[in-house]
Amino acid sequence: MNIFLENIVRFIVLLIFQVLLFNNINLFGFLNPYPYLLFILLYPVNGNRSILLITSFLLGLFLDMFCNSGGIHAASCLIIAYIRPSLFRFSFGLSYEYQTIKIADKITSERITFLILSIFIHHFVLFLLEFFRLSLFIDIIWKTVTTTLFTFVVCLLIIYLIKPNKR
Repeated sequence: MNIFLENIVRFIVLLIFQVLLFNNINLFGFLNPYPYLLFILLYPVNGNRSILLITSFLLGLFLDMFCNSGGIHAASCLIIAYIRPSLFRFSFGLSYEYQTIKIADKITSERITFLILSIFIHHFVLFLLEFFRLSLFIDIIWKTVTTTLFTFVVCLLIIYLIKPNKR
C-alpha cells in the first residue's frame, strides 16, 4: 500500500509541477523540460503493467488538457510506458526482472542509458506529432536532442535532490 500511495503522490506532484512551473520555462525560446516522465521511469519494475499503461495515458491526457496540445503527450507517454520493459532489457540485460533496479540509486552507465534513451524516444514521438511534417525532420531532431539533454539534467537534479540520504 505504501508503494501505491507513493505513486499517487508522485503522479499528482509531477503533474502539478509540470503544468505550473516547467511549462513556463522557455530557455532560449525553445527548450522546455518535461520531468513529468519521471512518473513512468520511476514506476516499480515489478509493478502492474496494466496500471502503468493506464496511469501513463491519464498523465499525458491531463497534461494535454492543461496545455491544449491535442493528445501528443498522451500518445508519447503511452508509447514510453509500453516499450519500457524493452528499454530495461536493453539497458540492464535480460535478468532485469529479477533484480531490484532502482533508478534513484547511484549513477551507473545502465541507468544513464535507460534515462537518456527513454527521454529521447518520448521527445522524438512528442515533437514528431507536434510538428507532424517530415520536411521539418532536421528541426524535429534538433529540438529532440536539445530538449532531451535539458530534461535529462532536470530529471537528475530532481531524482538526487529528493532521494533520501542513506548514512
